[in-house]
Amino acid sequence: MTESGTSEDARRPSTAAVACSKVILSILPVTQITIGALYQNDCPKQHYIPIYLEVMGGYKLLLIWLPFLRLNHLSSNTSFRGLTIAFLLCWFITGNVWIYSIYEPNYNKTITDLDPYCNKTLYLFAFWTTNMKYILIGLLLCVCCCCKRHLPSDMALPR
Repeated sequence: MTESGTSEDARRPSTAAVACSKVILSILPVTQITIGALYQNDCPKQHYIPIYLEVMGGYKLLLIWLPFLRLNHLSSNTSFRGLTIAFLLCWFITGNVWIYSIYEPNYNKTITDLDPYCNKTLYLFAFWTTNMKYILIGLLLCVCCCCKRHLPSDMALPR
């Protein structure tokens, strides 16, 4: 018990709530893996796009479920965190190059004599999930900047 009379465990979310939030967070990675696998051979224009989706989705799933699988020694390890961040950043940049370098591809599979095609569902899914990450980063930066300005001086973030 702490001084205020509440226990540390009372503030922790229940296992069911954590599991439910992890299931919701897993929707996008599972979709990335599925779309990448379904259209594995449907983008001769840039055959790495399905692989990018599968690896990114698989890696995100691993990161989401690693702490829940009682492998906390891995998720709390600073070296593991550093390598994870470095890998995700490099993989994200690589995926950006693959996706944006062929914008906007030929979606018509029957007209490949001029330009190789890329499946429309695969390409647009990869394109918009990548764009969504940029949008979320921008929103996060805006929220952080706005919150920092409106904090009372005694609660200001340390420099």
